[in-house]
Amino acid sequence: MENQEISTEDKILIAASKVFTAKGFAGTRTRDIADEAGINLALLNYYFRSKEKLFEQVMKVKVVLLFGQIIPIVTNQKTSLDEKIALATEKYFDILSKNPNLPLFIISEIQKKNSDITSYLPIDKVVKDTLIIRQIQERNPSINPFHFFLNYLSMTVFPFVARPVLNGFNVMNEDEFKIFINERRTLVPVWIKAMLDN
Repeated sequence: MENQEISTEDKILIAASKVFTAKGFAGTRTRDIADEAGINLALLNYYFRSKEKLFEQVMKVKVVLLFGQIIPIVTNQKTSLDEKIALATEKYFDILSKNPNLPLFIISEIQKKNSDITSYLPIDKVVKDTLIIRQIQERNPSINPFHFFLNYLSMTVFPFVARPVLNGFNVMNEDEFKIFINERRTLVPVWIKAMLDN
């Protein structure tokens, strides 16, 4: 049985994802993407009229990958706050272990205002008067839920943002980083629960 060939559009998106992640929006030329995809520039322009449109498509996929899988977990009506923390932590570390450059890429491009993530990611549905907010406030009324969210993101996402620094200063090699991340899978829920119960 023959393998189904990947479509030209998918080939372009895969190449664009690789090049944009490595070089950022400003450092990427459409010719770089065409070369990576193994096609000519005219064909790339036929499928995607501009670098901006192609970037927006790639950014949407990456942002949804980073945040989109977490939203169903935290908005689940049937799970406790502790269950949400455990499930979201496991999911984040799975995603980020497979895509370690993802957080730095997204943060960098959002900061440069190269993308408007609010158009395709409903963050407000998580952080404004929602079930998880009520669960946090019922557990510990003295905690501002935004401290909870930022602490949680810092504990899960920041190690991947800091990874190039750890490697660059020979603080931690790749194997040591993997062990470190696996330890955090267990530790982050413990730390978050301790903060909530303090």
